[in-house]
Amino acid sequence: MEYTNRFSDLEGVIFQKMQSDNIWWSTGMIPSDFEKMPRRQYLEAFYSFVKQRDVRRGVILMGPRRVGKTVMLYHTIARLIKEGVDPQKIIYLSIDTPLYNNIALEQLFILAKGALKKGDDGPQGYYVFFDEIQYLKEWEIHLKSLVDTYRDTKFVASGSATAVLKMKSNESGAGRFSDFILPPLTFNEYIDLLGLGHLVVPKTINWNGKQVESYDTINIDMLNSHFINYVNNGGYPEIVFSSRIQANPSQYVRHDIVDKVMLRDLPSLYGINDVQELFRLFIHIAYLSGNEFSYESLSQASGMRKDVIKKYITYLEAAFLIKVVYRIDANAKRMQRQTTFKIYLTNPSLRSALFSPLAATDDQMLGSMIETAIFAQWIPRYDTEVYYANWKEGNKKGEVDIVGLDITRQKPSWAVEVKWSDRYYNEVGDLKSLLTFLQNNNLKSAVVTSISIYEDKVIQDITLHFIPAAIYAYIVGKNTIHLLIDS
Repeated sequence: MEYTNRFSDLEGVIFQKMQSDNIWWSTGMIPSDFEKMPRRQYLEAFYSFVKQRDVRRGVILMGPRRVGKTVMLYHTIARLIKEGVDPQKIIYLSIDTPLYNNIALEQLFILAKGALKKGDDGPQGYYVFFDEIQYLKEWEIHLKSLVDTYRDTKFVASGSATAVLKMKSNESGAGRFSDFILPPLTFNEYIDLLGLGHLVVPKTINWNGKQVESYDTINIDMLNSHFINYVNNGGYPEIVFSSRIQANPSQYVRHDIVDKVMLRDLPSLYGINDVQELFRLFIHIAYLSGNEFSYESLSQASGMRKDVIKKYITYLEAAFLIKVVYRIDANAKRMQRQTTFKIYLTNPSLRSALFSPLAATDDQMLGSMIETAIFAQWIPRYDTEVYYANWKEGNKKGEVDIVGLDITRQKPSWAVEVKWSDRYYNEVGDLKSLLTFLQNNNLKSAVVTSISIYEDKVIQDITLHFIPAAIYAYIVGKNTIHLLIDS
C-alpha cells in the first residue's frame, strides 16, 4: 500500500517526465538535436543486437563517459521508427533521473505504459531502453527478471562503468545478456565524421603471399596532420566537432570525464575515500601512457602501498580510462607471475587534455602517444588477445610493442613494432628484437609503422611491412568495425 501511495502522489509528475523524454510517442521523431548528430559506425553492429529477437537476450551497451552511448540509443530508436516500429512501442528511461530514484525497472516499465495510457494492453512488442543503468542497485537482477518475464519485449541498457557492468552481466545475466562495448572514436571514424574520406583510397597489397585489400592515402602529410590532431583531440565526438572545446579541451575532459569518474562513479561504486590519491596515480599513469610499469615502481613514485595501487588500477580499468597489457617472453610464453606490465590510456586525447597538446616535433612523447593511439584501435576486438613481448638475454633486453595471440591456439599470430620514424626502413638492424621474436615463433612477417614509408622489406626470409602509422591505425579501426558487423 505504501508503494502504491508513493506512486499515486508522484504519478502525474513521472508521467510528464516520461512523455517529455519520449517525444516520439506524439511526434513520431526523436529530438532534432539528436537527429542532426552524426552516426557512429558502430551503430550498424549495435542495431543488429537490438533487432535480434530469435534469441531472448537483453543488450548491455557499455563504454566510457562521453563516447556517445546515449546518442547511439537515440539513433537506434530513430532507425526502429524508420523501419516501421510503432513509436508508442519504444520507451526510453534514464535511470539517473532523480524522479526514478530506487524505482524498480519493472515498475518503471509499468509506469511508462501508464504514461502511454496502455496499462492494460500487455507487454507485447516493446523496445525498452534503460540509460545509465549502473545507478540502480542490483540492476542485473532486475533486468534478468524482466528478460525472463516479458518474453516479447526487447530490453536494452547502457552504462559507463564498463568492467563492473560486464562483471555483473556475466554473473547474473549468463545466457540472458549480450554485451556491446562502444569505445572512444577510432581513427577511421574520426576521418569519416569529419568528411575526410577522400584522403584515404583502396590499395591492394601483398600480405603473406596473398593479394589483400587495404588502404593508402593521396596525401600522407595531410593525413598525418589529422592523425596528430586525432591523438590530441580525436577520442570524443564532442571535441571533434567543437572548436570551442578544442580551444580548451582540458576543462571539458577534466570536468565532464575525469572528475565525474573520480568524484562520482568510482567512489559510489567502490566506496573510495581518498579520491585525490586515486587522481594522483592516474595523472602519473596518463603522463607515461604506453610505458612499462611495476607495482614496485609505482609505489616508489607515488608513496602508496602496492595493495592500494593494485585496487586503484583495477578501478581505473573498470572506468575504461586505462587498459593493462600483460607481458610474454621471447617465445610467447605468458608469465606465471606478472611483475611488470604496460598501461595505456584507452584514448590518447586524455593525456593531451590533462597536460598539453603534442606537436609533430615532440618526438619522444609523441612516439608513446602514437603507440597509445594504435593500441586503442585494438581494444574493442574480441578475436585476439593482445600482449607485448619483453625479455632479457644476458645484459641485453628485447621488446616487441604489440603481439596478437590466437585465442584457440594460444600462439602468436601477428606482431607490430610501432615507430614514428622512417629511418628503420634503411636501418633494419635496429629492429633486432622484432626479428628475434619472429624467428623464435616461426612468424614470417610483421608490421613496422612509419611516418610515411609504405613498402615491404625482406630480411632473413621475413617480410617486414612498413606502413605509415596513420594508415595502419585507420586499417585496424575499420577492420574492427567490419568484424563486429559481420559477426
